[in-house]
Amino acid sequence: MSARAHPVDDDGEISPVDTSSPRQENTPYVHKVEVPPKQNLFNEFMYTFKETFFHDDPLRHFKDQSKSKKLMLGIQSVFPVIEWGRKYNLKMFRGDLIAGLTIASLCIPQDIGYAKLASLDPKYGLYSSFVPPLVYACMGSSKDIAIGPVAVVSLLLGTLLRAEIDPNTNPNEYLRLAFTSTFFAGVTQAALGFFRLGFLIDFLSHAAVVGFMGGAAITIALQQLKGFLGINKFTKKTDIIAVLSSVISSAHHGWNWQTILISASFLIFLLISKFIGKKNKKLFWIPAIAPLVSVIISTFFVYITRADKKGVQIVKHLDKGLNPSSLRLIYFSGDYLLKGFRIGVVSGMVALTEAVAIGRTFAAMKDYQIDGNKEMVALGAMNVIGSMTSCYVSTGSFSRSAVNFMAGCQTAVSNIIMSIVVLLTLLFLTPLFKYTPNAILAAIIINAVIPLVDVKATILIFKIDKLDFVACMGAFFGVIFVSVEIGLLIAVGISFAKILLQVTRPRTAILGKIPGTSVYRNINQYPEATRIPGVLTIRVDSAIYFSNSNYVRERIQRWLTDEEEMVKAASLPRIQFLIIEMSPVTDVDTSGIHALEDLYKSLQKRDIQLVLANPGPPVINKLHVSHFADLIGHDKIFLTVAEAVDSCSPKLSDEV
Repeated sequence: MSARAHPVDDDGEISPVDTSSPRQENTPYVHKVEVPPKQNLFNEFMYTFKETFFHDDPLRHFKDQSKSKKLMLGIQSVFPVIEWGRKYNLKMFRGDLIAGLTIASLCIPQDIGYAKLASLDPKYGLYSSFVPPLVYACMGSSKDIAIGPVAVVSLLLGTLLRAEIDPNTNPNEYLRLAFTSTFFAGVTQAALGFFRLGFLIDFLSHAAVVGFMGGAAITIALQQLKGFLGINKFTKKTDIIAVLSSVISSAHHGWNWQTILISASFLIFLLISKFIGKKNKKLFWIPAIAPLVSVIISTFFVYITRADKKGVQIVKHLDKGLNPSSLRLIYFSGDYLLKGFRIGVVSGMVALTEAVAIGRTFAAMKDYQIDGNKEMVALGAMNVIGSMTSCYVSTGSFSRSAVNFMAGCQTAVSNIIMSIVVLLTLLFLTPLFKYTPNAILAAIIINAVIPLVDVKATILIFKIDKLDFVACMGAFFGVIFVSVEIGLLIAVGISFAKILLQVTRPRTAILGKIPGTSVYRNINQYPEATRIPGVLTIRVDSAIYFSNSNYVRERIQRWLTDEEEMVKAASLPRIQFLIIEMSPVTDVDTSGIHALEDLYKSLQKRDIQLVLANPGPPVINKLHVSHFADLIGHDKIFLTVAEAVDSCSPKLSDEV
């Protein structure tokens, strides 16, 4: 039966079909599936290229602008501070001042602890909250993100660095490798943004990130048991078995009760302050300043009691002054160059994932947009510059960003205020941290990483997608039972495995007609949907590529075999038509065409006609170019499943 379309009038409107003749009255009307206008290879390539790398049309602001305006827009795109700085006012500064002072009180004790987590001198943690936030304030597009060292990246960096160099025996080489890794972390981040490859970080699924962060949080907390309990000899491994074995073996002679008293008391204080802040959002400043208050009180207590002489470990001397240049310390040649590059890529990607996720979260809350690729360039630039000014890998901190958000920050000036406070601390206040006990730093870090164990998100992942839950648990157990890098590798591996599984094993479904309508839906979802005798309708929910073409063909043949056995057992009419609903099939390649040809030949041997419904523009174009449409017949390609069924079995379809 040939497909006929409505005639079109001069205005492009569809004209009614003349039904005066008996032939038109008896012929079921069907629409013809049109082949889209043919595009040349260059246009197709440019469209694909644009959608892959420039889907957000970043150059739209440059259209129809003068050269001077384009130059100014170009500078603004690299330094957004020029744009929002012109609109800055005293009211905004008031909000940023409060937010900046608040996050500074939180970041100073955290930075000292995180530097120790990376096996670096505490001053490098403070350095990393001075220079990088200033760079980000000029180049970043997020109003809310607070920049500095974070627990997960510090742990990851420290673990990877210690695998190459022992910081106790070779402290200078260890420090140089840390700066080298930071440099390449920044280069990696900036390159991803510059070449608009930010979509690569999306390959690490949300479930895998939740599991990795949760495992890393527990690992970090376990690492703090050394300072929390006052243990001198502690394992260098990070897995839970080695850490707990080290803790238990030192229980009789290695624990210090004064240290435990300090750490436990202030951890309870920090947890209570956090609880108060959650109960009343207006009291957000209480958990924000609690760490600094804890540091001041505990330091004063240790100083007046000289608890350091009774086994309480303290920070000791902290160098005063600004960040010294570290450009000459970066390895640009030698054996450690490649190692620094590898560590930098891994830590840079993790830092990037965390920062972009935080930026998007708070941007959604305030209903503004951030450019992911610009964010990557900004983060990369701050880490490259940071590596040259004695900083290690910095990124967005969720805890500090949350405080920044709740404190009423208006722009990135809050980061500048924080940097100024850190600068003043480096210039004048570092000697005051001499008697700060390591126990309080351990309590602060444990308190900071507790929210990273997201139980609610894990439960939701389990309810939504069991495969996602496997990825989450794989990353979680990989981190706590083996190591941070193995956990990260498992997270990436399972994420890719899920993608491959979904691509190579797409879903297919048998469709039935919803009674009283011309709509066809999955019979499993709609049990009331009825099948048309003699017709089997199958929907393929994926593009048909080389990776899944054989599976799709075999799965359709299995559906057909099962259906034939069922109708034979029920003494129903045999299957004469196989209709494939192709609206979800976004594309088809050469292997897909061959699979359809093999299916057609197989159906011919079984005296079953192949019918296609609603192929999209790329698909119908390739069906014509490959002459597959000629093979099955143009009259076997329909606009809808209903029209295809009407053509195959009009009387039966009307009765159902």
